[in-house]
Amino acid sequence: MVKLTKIYTRSGDSGQTGLGNGQRVSKHDPRVEAYGTVDEANAVLGIAVHTARETQASFAQLLESIQHDLFDVGADLCTPIKPDETPESALRILPERVEMLEREIDKHNEPLSPLNSFVLPGGSRLSAELHVARTVSRRAERAVTRLLDAEPDTTSVVTMTYLNRLSDLLFVLARAANNDGRDDVLWVPGKNRSH
Repeated sequence: MVKLTKIYTRSGDSGQTGLGNGQRVSKHDPRVEAYGTVDEANAVLGIAVHTARETQASFAQLLESIQHDLFDVGADLCTPIKPDETPESALRILPERVEMLEREIDKHNEPLSPLNSFVLPGGSRLSAELHVARTVSRRAERAVTRLLDAEPDTTSVVTMTYLNRLSDLLFVLARAANNDGRDDVLWVPGKNRSH
């Protein structure tokens, strides 16, 4: 279990930080950028959880579960894979959690009205917050793809897959939060062009 007793350590004042294996790297290292962006996605999701508690309680429970997963994803990214690693030696996000996201996508997508255009982020407050979380999750996914390009042998591809499915789920939940898509605000191509 993690125990934090001191918040500042001054160990990062030189522009470096420690990875889960003790290695010191620059704070702009691709690995730090990846798990830092996952942390940002988790923080944004926390706002949506707060709103969901007031308007869509079942979403709040699901999103809180995902927040725990995102800490696991961050821990996974923070600790480079070792060649001789055993399953118990490091916390890794499991493929089963990706499968859980897929089941939730299917479940929440089924009652949605079909889309005839792209959806503008908005409608209800919860929908807008879920769209923000979706876009930050996509940015985290892009950061992980850069890390996978740089360090493919020490990075779990499941982290990228999880973030990809998460952003898909957040899109579906954002539509569900808009009265199952009936209150979606649709993009009208060229709407503001003068003729």
